[in-house]
Amino acid sequence: MLEKNTINSEMLVHVPMCTHKEPKKVLVVMGDDEIKKELEKYDAEVLYSDSFNSDEKFDVVIYNNNIIDDIVMANAMRNLEDKCGVFASKVISFDANSDAMKKDLATVAKNFWIAMPYASGQDMMILASKKYHPQADIILDRSDFVDTNYYNTELHNASFVMPTYIQKPLTGIAKR
Repeated sequence: MLEKNTINSEMLVHVPMCTHKEPKKVLVVMGDDEIKKELEKYDAEVLYSDSFNSDEKFDVVIYNNNIIDDIVMANAMRNLEDKCGVFASKVISFDANSDAMKKDLATVAKNFWIAMPYASGQDMMILASKKYHPQADIILDRSDFVDTNYYNTELHNASFVMPTYIQKPLTGIAKR
């Protein structure tokens, strides 16, 4: 059986990396060894940081934390490429605290054209994008061939399908 951290790391890395058309620069805030191992599978320049303390712009920003507020999002937006940047973050699961999850999704969604929750095993994450849709624009040449233990193309697509008890309350908050 896979460890929870392995599942979360693969989903936090591969979903945004296989959604963005050409991720050349990646910022990882609060990354760990598992995330680093997964990102080594891509030909991208990666900056690991404990904060959003960079003046650079990145194609993908991965936030390995589930504390999302306006300050976090302002910093993420400052670091994210303006036209087609992709942001991925952990989020409090709907089952653990539906109000907090809705609030976090709304905080992220106000900055993006697309903002969708997705499943990572028993946990949840958010993918937000200024251009690319995580299901319609998935890069199959990447998702089909990346060497993983949990993530795969079909799981990538299926992870965005939510049960009705979650989907209905998020209607109007999630941007699909």
